[in-house]
Amino acid sequence: MTEDSGVARSVLADQVKDRLLQDILGGVYPPHSRIVETRVARELGTSQAPVREALRGLEALGVVEITPFRGARVRRPTAHELLEAYEVRTELESLGARLAVPRLTDDLLEELLDLGAQMQSAARLEDRHAVAIADATFHGRIVEISGNRTLAEVWRSLEPFSRTYITLVVPGADAAWTAGLHAPILEALKRRDPELVVAALRRHFVEASTRLEQSWVDEVDGGR
Repeated sequence: MTEDSGVARSVLADQVKDRLLQDILGGVYPPHSRIVETRVARELGTSQAPVREALRGLEALGVVEITPFRGARVRRPTAHELLEAYEVRTELESLGARLAVPRLTDDLLEELLDLGAQMQSAARLEDRHAVAIADATFHGRIVEISGNRTLAEVWRSLEPFSRTYITLVVPGADAAWTAGLHAPILEALKRRDPELVVAALRRHFVEASTRLEQSWVDEVDGGR
């Protein structure tokens, strides 16, 4: 990645931000790990300025936390934050399902079923990272299939990929349970009934919220 007069710093910062988010999702930077500006700049072949701007952008999304003398590190959201996000996602994805199901072609349905199969396969291998990616992609595709761009933009603003990933990489996360939680949604999609899919999605988030409340332990100082 190069930086020259032909590339605006803000554009380069967006590229760095996307790369860092991919690395966070990919497990290069697990929860609480530090992201060192100089190291990232060196790895990407750019100056520290766009890296610093990218980190501020990730901080605004709630993905990283920047503190004086400690730099940037990947945030572990609180239970309250995640539960609030689940509440909003429930409503957004319910609307998405109502709009998406009538637009489902055989190919799109097969794509969603394949994502469900990917979750199950990854869970059998205890690959929580792969489960998280397939999980968030599955929900995202339902929203995208709805064809409502505003809905998709609002949904993405909740950073469901990073939050889903973080909930699955913490100690004690159960990838098999997470993968299995999608079975009723997949069955409802096969029947192409919007209200059945909405009901399955709502149950999905109720069960996810209940499990989160029982298992998530907030940390006072981020753990390190």
